[in-house]
Amino acid sequence: MYRYDEFDARFVKQRVEQYRGQVARRLSGEMTEDEFKPLRLQNGLYLQLHAYMLRVAIPYGTLNAVQMRKLAHIARTYDRGYGHFTTRQNIQYNWPKLEDSADILDALAEVEMHAIQTSGNCIRNTTADAYAGAAADEIEDPRVWCEIIRQWSTLHPEFAFLPRKFKIAVTGAAQDRAAIRVHDIGLAIKRNEAGEIGFEVLVGGGQGRTPMIAKKIRDFLPKDYLLSYLEAILRVYNMLGRRDNKYKARIKILVHETGTEELTRMIEEEWEALRRVTSIDIPPEEVKRIEAYFAPPAFETLADTNVAFEAKRFEDKAFAQWVRHNVKPHRVPGYVSVDISLKPVGGIPGDATDAQMDLIADLTDCYALESEIRVTHQQNLVLPHVKQSDLYALWQALAAAELATPNSGLISDIIACPGLDYCGLANARSIPVSQAISNRFADLEQQAHIGPLELKISGCINACGHHHVGHIGILGVDRKGEEHYQLTLGGRPDNEAAIGKITGPGFSADGIVDAVETVVRTYLNIRLSEAEPFIDCLSRVGADPFKERLYGEKAA
Repeated sequence: MYRYDEFDARFVKQRVEQYRGQVARRLSGEMTEDEFKPLRLQNGLYLQLHAYMLRVAIPYGTLNAVQMRKLAHIARTYDRGYGHFTTRQNIQYNWPKLEDSADILDALAEVEMHAIQTSGNCIRNTTADAYAGAAADEIEDPRVWCEIIRQWSTLHPEFAFLPRKFKIAVTGAAQDRAAIRVHDIGLAIKRNEAGEIGFEVLVGGGQGRTPMIAKKIRDFLPKDYLLSYLEAILRVYNMLGRRDNKYKARIKILVHETGTEELTRMIEEEWEALRRVTSIDIPPEEVKRIEAYFAPPAFETLADTNVAFEAKRFEDKAFAQWVRHNVKPHRVPGYVSVDISLKPVGGIPGDATDAQMDLIADLTDCYALESEIRVTHQQNLVLPHVKQSDLYALWQALAAAELATPNSGLISDIIACPGLDYCGLANARSIPVSQAISNRFADLEQQAHIGPLELKISGCINACGHHHVGHIGILGVDRKGEEHYQLTLGGRPDNEAAIGKITGPGFSADGIVDAVETVVRTYLNIRLSEAEPFIDCLSRVGADPFKERLYGEKAA
């Protein structure tokens, strides 16, 4: 993983001291809240419903055991003993005090972390496949390019105040696990017919009030030109993006109103002009320097299957169930990637206590090569490189800390935003609904019988819970002062990305849990076999059978 150089360390430390002075002036009354707001936002500090919230950057979701221990320390010392891992592969603290916020940033700087550009109308944390460097279907490790994008975009003077926040995702595998089609820019590493590696470039995806799937604007961009092409896209957006209406300020609206063909022409024209005037693209030797930080670990030569592991899987049913759902294949024989579930039955999706974070750090040192951890955009954690022979001991330790729920990709592996329990923008609660659904489907055997099913919940139209791309999506709305919930079906964030469609009239807070169960029971009754996943069944039969069960005669 990337290590700070001298410039990185000096830059982050200077930024912390600059911010410390800003906080002091705010606390003394020299600076008003309106004056302070843009400064704190540039350092990841929000003012939420009940308290401040600090969002910490975890670039492309990669961190190590030392950094995880520091996150645990911050949760214990400056918050209420937990942190919340987000869909942007970051971590948030929901209860920091303003007077402590500079000390938190200073603590983060000690372990090469920061909160720069986790907020504001700038280029946010670039995300990637959580299994990067481990997945068998990977063409090239996307984290190299995420790091290059991070260095290029951090405090970029031209893009520090864009029309709206801007999000980029990169996938290096044939199967999109980074949801690139619902990002402002999505990049898919691919090979062309000549065997050269480059990028398929997608622009204009996003969720929120106006959900859209990104449009392809270039089938193949040689990777040597990535930064200049990104610069061209951002320049066109910066010039033409709406600034008079924040709800229409995202690049997806520009794509929609301008048209894909015309916008592509403008970007290509800007790109050609840019390359004639200056050289922005990174030199090959610098690419190689950054690639070296992401060199594969020192894998041992192991057999495809470990005998002791297979014996334990045969003997212990609970262990076998965990392996089935939370252990993923690896490109190197004898190794696996392990999903650490932050979704215990009835728990709060994405939350981890300080004790759990410390334990994960300890287990990472014991069992994960290079003590490496990943944050997923499903609000879970991954140990990317684990020996198959260590799985049983790892599972036992995780299970003792309620970190081994075998539900990866199942109905209780819910994505949920903080909702009205924390967020001042929310219309409805998300967390209690997710907990109620998790409890309703608490039986793990039942979850396995249902099979793969992505359920996502947002507490408002901003869609931080990604409900638009849930196989089952739930959106909380305010109806005459009462919390109400819309139900959508058919969303998906993968290669066949789609926006879910509203089924009909919404449901009360109590009724939405029953509605989800009705949808699931209907699926179980009409699927061809256990081998047909929910999303495939829905694609085959359409939404009508589900609407009929939900609304009866109203569906007609």
